[in-house]
Amino acid sequence: MQSRSVQSLSLAQARRIALAAQGFADPAHATPTMRTLTRTVERTGVLQVDSVNVLQRAHYMPLYSRMGPYDTALLHRAAERRPRRLVEYWAHVQAYMPVDLWPVMRFRMERYREQNFGWWRDVDHGLKKELFAEITDRGALPASALDDGSPRSRDHWGWNWSAARKALDILYRTGDLAIAGRTRQFEVVYDLPERVIPAAHVEAAPLPAAEAHVELVRRAARSHGVAGVRDLADYYRLRTDETAVAVATLVEAGELEPVAVEGWTRPGYLYAGARVPRRIPARTLLSPFDPVVWERARAEALFDFSYRIEIYVPADKRVHGYYVLPFLLGDRIVARVDLKADRAAGLLLVQGAYAEPHAPVETAAELAIELRRLAGWLGLGDIVVAPRGDLAPALSASAAP
Repeated sequence: MQSRSVQSLSLAQARRIALAAQGFADPAHATPTMRTLTRTVERTGVLQVDSVNVLQRAHYMPLYSRMGPYDTALLHRAAERRPRRLVEYWAHVQAYMPVDLWPVMRFRMERYREQNFGWWRDVDHGLKKELFAEITDRGALPASALDDGSPRSRDHWGWNWSAARKALDILYRTGDLAIAGRTRQFEVVYDLPERVIPAAHVEAAPLPAAEAHVELVRRAARSHGVAGVRDLADYYRLRTDETAVAVATLVEAGELEPVAVEGWTRPGYLYAGARVPRRIPARTLLSPFDPVVWERARAEALFDFSYRIEIYVPADKRVHGYYVLPFLLGDRIVARVDLKADRAAGLLLVQGAYAEPHAPVETAAELAIELRRLAGWLGLGDIVVAPRGDLAPALSASAAP
């Protein structure tokens, strides 16, 4: 049997394929609608949720990066009103995902149940039953309405959860409860899955684990356009061995094609429906939690962009700043900026601005245009650029009123 030749892609082609798969080649709309949001989430697959609100919460930003300024009420409608389109689950990490992934994720729910949450073995099984019964009777509730008043652990910085909060998280991870929404304070509200997820998805038969892996790798491949096995595994946090088996299945079915990407040391796989545009008309800022950059090795391989979130790094050890956003121009990441929304003063603060080595001469001017767009979306007025970073002087001049 004669072996097939493997298609070769230049790095520039791979970048454009990846960005098109993420929605950056889609037509822009002056006023994004629910249809625009739905199309965008089909591209990203998930929207990572994070509580940091120094600029804008993480799940709003990927939609802005692709759709432009939009009414955030669209996301609330999709995630909290009928017909519900999105639901939170541990998909990549905590993330909004399409509701039709609920039966696909049943294998993960069962895996959590089998693991018995070894890191929280102190949670009493009886407490879980009591909390489940309480929500069954009273309806959707946040943990604060169910807290048992027990002292919170101080063993792990940033967790500090009560026994009730731990028990509720176990019930959510195992699929016994679902997230119905969040309070104004961003607190999770829990309810029974049948009162959150459309019946067709709650009642659907769960996929066997191997079939679920194939479906998740298929979706990851569609969102990546072109990717290696590790990239595909990371997207929905599968094990590498599970992913490799699923990749082989999709290659055999003709849904993935092995490719050689310039500069990659490992095989790549091209999604069968991937677009290969000649250019990417992007000028936007990316959240630190955007799918384009959340897998750091992939971001470096595709964009020659070394990136680290420094939120948890002591201030005196940070290189670029607390909340640093990459700036995408065309098909390259050309700069990064440390941003903060000073809501009380109505200012967008640029606390640091740095050009990448390959940044074109127009980077500061283009970034200034994007910062004004972002400030408008956030309801902020002036842009204040601090004198930190090699790009700061030119950006300050370009962003001046």
